[in-house]
Amino acid sequence: MKKYIATILKILFPFILGGVILYWMYRDFPFADLDDILFHQMHWEWMFLSFIPGILAQVFRGLRWKQALGPLGEFPRKSVCINAVFISYAVSLIIPRSGEIMRCGILKSHDGTSFGKSLGTVITERMVDSFLMMLLTGAILLWQLPVIMEFFNLTGTSFSALMNRFTTTGIIVTIVCAILIIVMLFIAIKQFSVAKKINDGIKDIIDGILSLKKIHNIQLYIFYSVGIWVAYFLHYWLTFYCFDFTTDMGLTAALISFCIGSIAVIVPTPNGAGSWHFAVKTILVLYGLEQINAVSYVLIVHSVQTLLIVALGIYALFALQFFHPRNNNLGKEDTL
Repeated sequence: MKKYIATILKILFPFILGGVILYWMYRDFPFADLDDILFHQMHWEWMFLSFIPGILAQVFRGLRWKQALGPLGEFPRKSVCINAVFISYAVSLIIPRSGEIMRCGILKSHDGTSFGKSLGTVITERMVDSFLMMLLTGAILLWQLPVIMEFFNLTGTSFSALMNRFTTTGIIVTIVCAILIIVMLFIAIKQFSVAKKINDGIKDIIDGILSLKKIHNIQLYIFYSVGIWVAYFLHYWLTFYCFDFTTDMGLTAALISFCIGSIAVIVPTPNGAGSWHFAVKTILVLYGLEQINAVSYVLIVHSVQTLLIVALGIYALFALQFFHPRNNNLGKEDTL
């Protein structure tokens, strides 16, 4: 009984956490004004244009995954890999982080791919993505440091004045999110340590993790990896042009808010709901955007991009119905 209660709490906790943050952010928000923004002020052509790199990022992820499986003797079809990624993002909206397991299961059921090997390559790609994210964040902060300092000097903003823009509740939310990120990292490390002790299938998982050193075309793997993050950034940055109040925010604000928002989604809420809103809103406000506009921006953009994830997941579910399951013995030439 305790086990079932613990499982239910694990499922509900991300929704409760995200809901609490969202409630705090939008408790006094004039939702009646959204109609005017959505139907009269918003430039939807830019939002639709941002869908292209958003979809491309997931396509790159699917292609990179297939490439990583090749050296392990696994040759799933490209379309199955891509659709599995689409579904994984949609499933993670319901149970955060569950999509990784789901997409490995899809490859197992449709192309006979080893579940352990595919899971190992997923772990590897998460390591690669984390490294690139830290590298990007560090590079941007160093690159933009003179610009940030100049911004503070020109506006007469001191660090103490900057901190005064945070409410007590805002500081508490920031601390809670930071603690949760640390806790999630420790849990992930602990789970991986436990997994290493499991004999059944662990060799396949380790092979998958070590697959990176066996990649035949490492340049292509790097291209996909970098392309994923470039596409993600364009997916975000293009939405600045959807609203008159964010059009002139500039590349600096876009880059820094993108990095901070990407880190914030580590907090276990559906698609970063709440944590992403709070992080991006805070950065945009610090860069001069009015509070009401910043809150409106993150609400609309996150909602629309989440709907895109849902739409892609539904599409993939139907698309996979037309792929006949097969054993993974047809060789690397069968790539469709």
